[in-house]
Amino acid sequence: MYTIGEFSRITGLSVKTLRFYHEQGLLIPSSVDEQSGYRYYAPAKIEIAAVIARLRAFDLSLAEIAELLRSYDDDGDVLELLERQSSVIAEKLLQYRGIARSLNELIARQKEERMFAQTASHTIEEKLLNPILIAAIRVHGRYCECGQAFGRIARHFGRYLAGPPFLLHYDTEYHENDANFEACFPIRQRKEVDGIDVRELPGGPCVALVHKGPYEEMGRSYAKVFDYLSEQCYVAELPTREVYLKGPGMIFKGNPKRYLTEIQVLVRPK
Repeated sequence: MYTIGEFSRITGLSVKTLRFYHEQGLLIPSSVDEQSGYRYYAPAKIEIAAVIARLRAFDLSLAEIAELLRSYDDDGDVLELLERQSSVIAEKLLQYRGIARSLNELIARQKEERMFAQTASHTIEEKLLNPILIAAIRVHGRYCECGQAFGRIARHFGRYLAGPPFLLHYDTEYHENDANFEACFPIRQRKEVDGIDVRELPGGPCVALVHKGPYEEMGRSYAKVFDYLSEQCYVAELPTREVYLKGPGMIFKGNPKRYLTEIQVLVRPK
């Protein structure tokens, strides 16, 4: 019989692990001294300890190992459990490959964003926006719905359009499904159309920044604008504007990396 210390040296399992396996009914000592509580292990337990260590290396749970040890003499049960575990590991490998691929794509995108942030020639600009005549459709929903609104305005106003489309954002925070915004076009001449608001949009002092790249990556540009507002002690006025200088066409999506969007924030001193 081996003491728990000796058995630990023989099997490579720590005393703490052996005590835990005992508590879990996984590797029960051959005898336990009633007075001292010392655990003793017979030589036959060495092979069981080795099996447990190998199975743990196969990522089997303690419950699965306990189930296997209960039928230790039945090779068929052992083979079935090992085959099942092999299938589980193979499925996990497929999942991990997908996760790794997604992580690599995310890393590449983050590197591109960081590189652009470091090398971008576009800088914060302060300018005065003049009042303009606009045709607008108010939307309470998802931002992707702006495309339909832009299309409707373009169909009705056609030759009266006087510049790129833009959004007026009335929210102070991001909303995924219930955003409050207007899809707008500057126009040359008034025209009454049901469901389209034609009015003069006031101008004023503005802080602007041109964002180059996909719309999903505009967060960094907004951060740059907000930092500037804080440094200059400016208060942002709603609605803020996003002017789509270069984006997807009506037929071809184009390269999102080349999209140009001007963020415009009307401001006043604190």
